[in-house]
Amino acid sequence: MSRVYNFSAGPSVLPESVLQQAAAEMMDYQGSGQSVMEMSHRSKVYDAIIKSCEALLREVMGIPDNYKVLFLQGGASSQFAMVPLNLMNGSGSADYVITGQWASKAQKEAARYGDARIVASSKDKTFTYIPELDPSTFNPEADYFHICMNNTIYGTRYTALPETGKVPLVADVSSCILSEPIDVSRFGVLYAGAQKNMAPAGLTVVIIREDLIGHARDMTPTMFNYQTHADADSMFNTPPCWSIYICKLVLEWLKNDIGGLENMKKINEEKAALLYDFLDSSSLFKGTVVKKDRSLMNIPFVTGNEEMDARFVKEAAAAGFVNLKGHRTLGGMRASIYNAMPVEGVKKLVEFMREFEKNA
Repeated sequence: MSRVYNFSAGPSVLPESVLQQAAAEMMDYQGSGQSVMEMSHRSKVYDAIIKSCEALLREVMGIPDNYKVLFLQGGASSQFAMVPLNLMNGSGSADYVITGQWASKAQKEAARYGDARIVASSKDKTFTYIPELDPSTFNPEADYFHICMNNTIYGTRYTALPETGKVPLVADVSSCILSEPIDVSRFGVLYAGAQKNMAPAGLTVVIIREDLIGHARDMTPTMFNYQTHADADSMFNTPPCWSIYICKLVLEWLKNDIGGLENMKKINEEKAALLYDFLDSSSLFKGTVVKKDRSLMNIPFVTGNEEMDARFVKEAAAAGFVNLKGHRTLGGMRASIYNAMPVEGVKKLVEFMREFEKNA
């Protein structure tokens, strides 16, 4: 069977060249006589892999020297607890903007440990926009300010960051990391599950300013203390070795084949424009997000008829366009067009949608 166009929201499509290299090295990684999947994480061979991955991430993202890069586990969901346990240690309060299911889950988890204030929400319109933020409503004494930069389910993204002053800005960037340049110095903490734009599931990346490390509450479990992992260079316990290895290959692809994040952004904007332009002109399909807040990565759309939606998803899958069914909380369809989705894939999807509309 030939490869399909995979529009899954995560785990998601990986660059074919990365998959080919991983396949070639599966049985014998660079003359070591063993697979990365079976070698000791304490070996010199693997030590070079994880150090190279971190160096590449720092280079590609332009991470300042006063930030630590941590390779963890537990998904971005684990950070919903780790962030407040490590950062909610002054006023005992933090500000949250609710723009979807994951931001909501993060706030609810943080509320177990302190005052997790909701300063704005777009729930009133099913999270189809990013709310305008009024800095006068921010708590100047908050321990941090939390946002979800790109909302995987509802297809919105921040195009401007909140001005939080001395309050550290914390962002869940799971579904937009590496999709475009980002000024890391604007943030106290960035965290991401890797299974969308970085690697297979299993790896969680945390980028944290050094001065925010070392202040965890006494109740914090050892494994949930950022200091634990910073001191051990992400080797306190066995890391997700294979995912880190694939992440290294993805970063090499981004650097050498794509030419960096500026070029990646241009490609992603081209892909998104192809699909959004069609949706805006279609008489059958409609996008669900306010135009100014549309995501480059996740594009939800509907026909307005559940039976028609189901028919489209089924026929699209038969034609080689898979995982287009929308999230169970929203319905309809969703095309996730992460970095590794080629422009050709989006063009062919639009062609299929245009033909489907003619025959509907």
